[in-house]
Amino acid sequence: MSDLDGLINSIPIGDIAKKLGIDESTARAAIEVAVPAVVGGMQANAKAGGADSLKNAAQKHSGKSTKLADIDEADGKKIVKNVFGTNTDDVVKAVAAKADEKEGVDFGAIVQQILPIIAPIILAYLASQMGGSAKKEEPKAEEPKAEEPSGGDIGSILGGLLGSKEGQDIVGGLLGGLLGGGRK
Repeated sequence: MSDLDGLINSIPIGDIAKKLGIDESTARAAIEVAVPAVVGGMQANAKAGGADSLKNAAQKHSGKSTKLADIDEADGKKIVKNVFGTNTDDVVKAVAAKADEKEGVDFGAIVQQILPIIAPIILAYLASQMGGSAKKEEPKAEEPKAEEPSGGDIGSILGGLLGSKEGQDIVGGLLGGLLGGGRK
């Protein structure tokens, strides 16, 4: 299982499907293309000088619940806007088109609703990965050092998530032209 699969499997897909009134396979199809898009957008932002900002955002989501009832969708909308900027509508269309190919369903509205739900979950996942990397490198690290993990480089974590063929296909083919350098 790739890291991207681990992230996707940490998302409460069944709960999201119920909330949106869609079947679970439709929700999974939309999430499977939306997650790499968000991660790819975050990676583009990190490469464009936004790594510290992204790291701080992830740390604010450290330890937050990924249960659907606990997700702050208003925060999720802000995250999506920060990740994609003025390209948000174009990204939604591109992600929806990719999901349409998989399922033969119109995913535009579904992706629009899913992005603000999954964005905080992705940041919480990144925070857990940053913390996990620090613990492996410095097993006797004190509390303050855990907040600044040296091994949890956000760019490396994002790259690892997108290292799978599926992640590369979605980000390269789908978002490459839209995101360019990302939002700074």
